[in-house]
Amino acid sequence: MKRRDFMTTTALSASALALNACHRPKDKNTIDTIHINKGKKITLKLATSWPAHFPIMGTGVDAFAKRCFELSGGTLEIKVFPKNILVPALQVFDATSAAQIDAFHSGVYYWKGKNPAFSIFGGMPLGLTSEEMITWMKYGGGYALWREMYGKFNLYPLIGGTTGPQMGGWFKKEIKSLADLKGLKMRIPGLGGEVMKLLGVNPVLLPAGEIYTALERGTIDATEWVGPALDSMMGFAKAAPFYYTGWHEPGSILEVTFNKTKWDKLSPEHQAIITVASEEMTSNMLQEFRYKNAKSLQELPVSVQIKSFPKEMMDAAKIALNKVLQDESKKSNDFKRVLKSYNAFVKLNKPWDDISTKNFLEIRA
Repeated sequence: MKRRDFMTTTALSASALALNACHRPKDKNTIDTIHINKGKKITLKLATSWPAHFPIMGTGVDAFAKRCFELSGGTLEIKVFPKNILVPALQVFDATSAAQIDAFHSGVYYWKGKNPAFSIFGGMPLGLTSEEMITWMKYGGGYALWREMYGKFNLYPLIGGTTGPQMGGWFKKEIKSLADLKGLKMRIPGLGGEVMKLLGVNPVLLPAGEIYTALERGTIDATEWVGPALDSMMGFAKAAPFYYTGWHEPGSILEVTFNKTKWDKLSPEHQAIITVASEEMTSNMLQEFRYKNAKSLQELPVSVQIKSFPKEMMDAAKIALNKVLQDESKKSNDFKRVLKSYNAFVKLNKPWDDISTKNFLEIRA
């Protein structure tokens, strides 16, 4: 047996055992191991918010579906449909909730209109990194709250990737002061969009395929997307030469979310396989983003000017963020509960982060 196959079998066996979904061979002379009872073949339809085979995010989902098929011995087939094939990019949440499709892959912050608390699960401006977000979700209570609140929409979510730190966006004009933001139309979702709104920006929500055209035609004046790898592919440098460092999405979480009724009907073995494959997708996606962003940064056109937002703006952004969080907590008890859990982890994590990661990065610099 190859080492990778051995490790995969071990991981799946552990997951199956935890779900009471395994049995041991009755023959005492055989090797004491765990057998996965894969059951009958299941086919699930999964729609994404990305174009077909979109780099890293889209190809990550393709690889996830392939792994589910491999690990299940062909009994679990997930058919991936890019945006607008089964449903439009930003309607995958509703379609899965209504059981029109079985699952979707997208960004959590797109659904803040359903429940403002969902924005926190997607990531916080000036907040936790990808590693910290996943730690809070898995060990600090975030997952339990997320699944409780998604359950009201008949949905069962899993972390389905993370981008790592994102850039602050592409601007047609240089931002030299806070006043330069007034009246700007910018594609920016989630809590970052709410903060920018308080700073005078008009936030716009657009799916991936519509961003470049809107920027080129002047429908919007600026856009954030992800980082150098995907931004370069989108061609934003042709329409907006000023590229700003990030603050609003230090660790955005993506999701692979299932219709809960459908999820509950899956065998424990298939649930375990999906869970293992989703964690593998998350790890692989984060690593691929880091490598390709680092590589693409070196390949940006010489016309691109990398800038940092002025201190005046960032100071105002911190004040605005606190106001957004306070206002949302007053309006939504769900938001208040999730923010309380998030902040509790921040308080727990910060002293360790200060003497470990932060201290090391300062020494290394």
